[in-house]
Amino acid sequence: MPRRALILLEDASNGRLYLQAAQRLGLHPITLAADQAQCDLLAAEGMEAIRVDTDNLDALIRECSRLRRTFDIVGITSALESVYATVGKLCRHFDLPGPNAASIERCCDKFVQHQMLAKAGVPIPAYRLAVNATDVESAAAEIGLPVILKPVVGSGSSGVRLCRDVEELAEHTTFLLGGKHIWRSSPRMLVEEFARGPHYVVNIMGNDVVGITAAEFGPPPYFVFRQSICPAPLSDDGHERMGNVSLSCLRALDLGWGPTCIEFRWTKRGPVVIEVNPRLAAGQPKLIQLAHGVDLIAEHVKLVIGGDWDLRKMHSHTVASRSLLPDHDGTLDWISGDGRAAALPGVVEVKLRVKAKTPIVRQGDWRDSMGYVIATSPDLPRTEAILQQAVDLIDWSITPFPTDDATVAGCEAVIRGGNDGACS
Repeated sequence: MPRRALILLEDASNGRLYLQAAQRLGLHPITLAADQAQCDLLAAEGMEAIRVDTDNLDALIRECSRLRRTFDIVGITSALESVYATVGKLCRHFDLPGPNAASIERCCDKFVQHQMLAKAGVPIPAYRLAVNATDVESAAAEIGLPVILKPVVGSGSSGVRLCRDVEELAEHTTFLLGGKHIWRSSPRMLVEEFARGPHYVVNIMGNDVVGITAAEFGPPPYFVFRQSICPAPLSDDGHERMGNVSLSCLRALDLGWGPTCIEFRWTKRGPVVIEVNPRLAAGQPKLIQLAHGVDLIAEHVKLVIGGDWDLRKMHSHTVASRSLLPDHDGTLDWISGDGRAAALPGVVEVKLRVKAKTPIVRQGDWRDSMGYVIATSPDLPRTEAILQQAVDLIDWSITPFPTDDATVAGCEAVIRGGNDGACS
């Protein structure tokens, strides 16, 4: 009898968790990725990976058809938003359970998403579409500064910035249109009202709200996640209101199969939807599992292979995580204290993503995090105290780069290329 295989398109922040969940469920995971280096890295970890152009649907169909001669392919999925619509098309082609590709494509276009949410009466910030600097300037004038300027398509806060005055607006417009931002399609930008208030992430599987996380960002003008608390310290009414709006989003966007995460700001007019993501957010599954005992990734894999899931909460703990964010650019001389932090009672995980002599160039998005700490306990005050104690044990030194522009540019290229080596 052929081995039951799960196909994963590309690797992402939650990708390893999908691989591990598949193995626990007795499946053989196979990753299809466009980057040979990514395939080599997975292979070095004992995982099967095949290089394929994941932007080419026909090439993916051919590769999956080839694999079916050896394996019983029982499911296809991905942790990466940019290929999730392709997952839906592959599932339809091979008659496997999967998301609606058209719904995913509409949702991943933030302008179309905003239009559909607005039409359904879902509370969202004021917004305008812009394709050039003139559009950006006029849209900001109509909405009123400050505004958020971001790409219509993208994730991980890449290219997203709060523009508090006309100078910041012009600077970020130049950044987006001047060749520094990598566009997956023709440049389109969203100019959006800055909704003020606490930030929340609602985690949904199917039509069930599994957990809500409160999140804080690092210093503006960027939106880099700094700290998260799960479950969010909300009243029952707050949970209910946010849950009801979330379900309205699913109906408006024709979602409701598999995972969704919805970001909110709680403003003076109540919960306002910032964006809907048809996937699990990076880091959220781990928080949900620690807080409630629900393994969202394993339950998603069960759905993908046509099984029954179980979203029952097994316990109720308070979990908090903190990202380790640098306050300036330069070369990381050293970072230490992670071992002592990990040894503290209540600390679940300490992970460092950087090593000594690594160039640190802040990008204003998810890449800025040098690592994280996660703590848990039965109550919020104790969890926050444990987390702070652990973070205080971790220290580092960053020597600013020389003022030579060429040196700084070279380090930026290293960071964007994903190279861990130091610049010289």
